[in-house]
Amino acid sequence: MTLVAILSGAGISTDSGIPDYRGPQGLWRKDPEAEKLVTYDFYMADPEIRRRSWQMRRTSAAWGAEPNAAHRAVVELERSGTPVRVITQNVDGLHQLAGLSSRKVLELHGTARETVCTSCRARAPMAEALARVEAGEADPSCTVCGGVLKSATVMFGERLDPVVLGEAMAIAEACEVFVAVGTTLRVQPAASLAGIAADHGARLIVVNAEPTPYDELAEEIVREPIGTALPALLKRLAAPPDAGVGARG
Repeated sequence: MTLVAILSGAGISTDSGIPDYRGPQGLWRKDPEAEKLVTYDFYMADPEIRRRSWQMRRTSAAWGAEPNAAHRAVVELERSGTPVRVITQNVDGLHQLAGLSSRKVLELHGTARETVCTSCRARAPMAEALARVEAGEADPSCTVCGGVLKSATVMFGERLDPVVLGEAMAIAEACEVFVAVGTTLRVQPAASLAGIAADHGARLIVVNAEPTPYDELAEEIVREPIGTALPALLKRLAAPPDAGVGARG
C-alpha cells in the first residue's frame, strides 16, 4: 500500500489556538524579542531570560489546546488502513492527543510536555516543573543534580537528535506521497525532507498559506485553510487508486 508521510508545521495547530511563529500573525513577527526565550545560548547565559521563559511556558496556549479537524483527519487516514508516518516540527503533542500512536509520530523538535536537565539529561513531566513555578520558583532547577532545567524541545542553537533525524530521512526516502502541511519549509534540516522525498520519486504535496522554497518540486500546491483543505486531501489519499490518486511509478 501507498506509504504517506506527513510533515506538519505550526500551521496545522493554529486552529487549535496555538499561534505559529513566522506567519503573518506569527509570534516572531509580533515580538522578535520572544525568540531569545527559546534560543539556547541566551537561555543558558541569562537567568532573567529563563524566568521569562518559564512564564511563557506557564501561560502557553498548548495546555488548553485540543486537536482540530486537521489532526483528526490524519488519524482517520491511518485508521482507513493507509500506512501513515507523521514527522512533526511541532512540540504540542496534538497528533498523539488526536489518537495517533506515538510510534507513528516523530517529533523532530522534541516535546513541550516534558523537561530535560541540561547537565544530567534527566527528564520529567513538564507539569511538575510548572507546578513549582506556580508555587513561586521563578527558575526551577533539576531535582536530580541541580542543573539548569529546560523544556525537552530543540531550542534555536541546538542540534536535532541525530537518531530521530535519521528516521525522518528514511521515511522521506521510502514514502510514495509526502505531504508538507502548515510549514514554511524554511527551517533546516526539517525542510530538506521535502526535497529528499521528491528526489526519491515521491509525490510532493504542499499545503500552506504562503509560498515555500519547495513549491517548484510539488506536484500539488494547496493554499486553502488547513482545517478544511487537509481533511479533503487526506480523504482523496485514502481512496482506491482508481479514484484518482496515483502512487509512485
